Amino acid sequence: MRRGRVPWSLLAVLLVVLGGCSATAHERVRITVATFGEFGYEPLFAEYERLNPGVDLVGRVTDFDSHHKGLITALAAGRGAADVVAVEEQYLPALRRSRDKLVDLSRFGARDLRDQWTPWKWEQGVVGDTVLGLGTDMGGLAMCYRTDLMARAGLPTDRDALAALWPTWQAYAEVADRFSQRVPDARFTDSAGTVYTAMLNQAEENYFRTADDAFIGDSNPAVSRAFTLAGAIGAKHQTATLTTFTQPWNIGISQGAFATMTCPAWMLAQIKQAGGPGGAGTWDVTTVPGGAGNWGGSYLVVPAQGEHVEAAYQAAKWLTAPAQQKRLFETDNILPSQPGVYRDPSVLARTDPYFRDAPIGRIYAASSDAVRPNHRGVRDADVRPIFGRALGRVEDGKQTVDQAWRQAVDEAHTVLR
Repeated sequence: MRRGRVPWSLLAVLLVVLGGCSATAHERVRITVATFGEFGYEPLFAEYERLNPGVDLVGRVTDFDSHHKGLITALAAGRGAADVVAVEEQYLPALRRSRDKLVDLSRFGARDLRDQWTPWKWEQGVVGDTVLGLGTDMGGLAMCYRTDLMARAGLPTDRDALAALWPTWQAYAEVADRFSQRVPDARFTDSAGTVYTAMLNQAEENYFRTADDAFIGDSNPAVSRAFTLAGAIGAKHQTATLTTFTQPWNIGISQGAFATMTCPAWMLAQIKQAGGPGGAGTWDVTTVPGGAGNWGGSYLVVPAQGEHVEAAYQAAKWLTAPAQQKRLFETDNILPSQPGVYRDPSVLARTDPYFRDAPIGRIYAASSDAVRPNHRGVRDADVRPIFGRALGRVEDGKQTVDQAWRQAVDEAHTVLR
């Protein structure tokens, strides 16, 4: 009797099974993180991989519009989305209609994290009991200005003295008049659109009513006031008529073509990049008219079509954790959306030598503490660009403010039908 001998056919089967188990045990999980612009995540990926052996984080960066349109297309098709996707706040309402295409992050305990964020930031990322996304940054508002151009206009260069001249947007417009009379070869601000956007972001409602999401852009005083004031600045040729983030806008920053621009915290990196070393010390940062506001900020969501949704959630959780939010502010001026972070003494004490040692930690924390929730309707992304284009027509001299307003309202009604 021959004991211990295994038939060759059975041995072959065992080798295949064991080989398969070994491959599975050592298989690396690949998580793709899709963002737009600069989130500052790349240096963090290596650390996450060190802390989580077997996981590879791969970044995928595209421009703002292509990124969001690509996400909507991929969700509709059921394939093609990254494992973790950044979504800017204006697109988040539209994703609520597709929430069945996203993982409810409460499945993995996300609700236990809610106290990390400001209440309004957390609430923007949830629908009922469903957690759609985890907040990344927010865009607390300030005002960036050129000290050399202010000096030429006989206006204060000290940040506190200058802020005292414009407690309101109407006062800001009056300062624009004074500046334009004294410095005819430069403009007071980059565009009417950035002024308009900042004013809207200080209002609790814009184009849609919070209660029922009905369109109110044609009757909301906050919208019409912002459009009228920003349009008047544009009609007086007090803007440089530059579109944000374009090459002409970058050149305008580097050449000192305009004196002021509303700047959320993430805009500081854009100014540094466009201004280059030669721009250091020419820009400063002060309080925005109205004292506070928010422009931008994003969330990380996990499309349900992914193969490793729990691993994707763990990556999103880590990337948005307080320690990482603090590091991103220290390295890239990406403003945390978590009070425990932006009130941290080391964050509050942060200054920036490029902006004449402006106390950016204190300025942006104060703005963030005073932010009021800003409702974005489900169709916000369809309507908002219409009014921006209308202001562009005013700046170009093609329409009066009233004509541009009426056309924008008509176009909004048409697109919402």
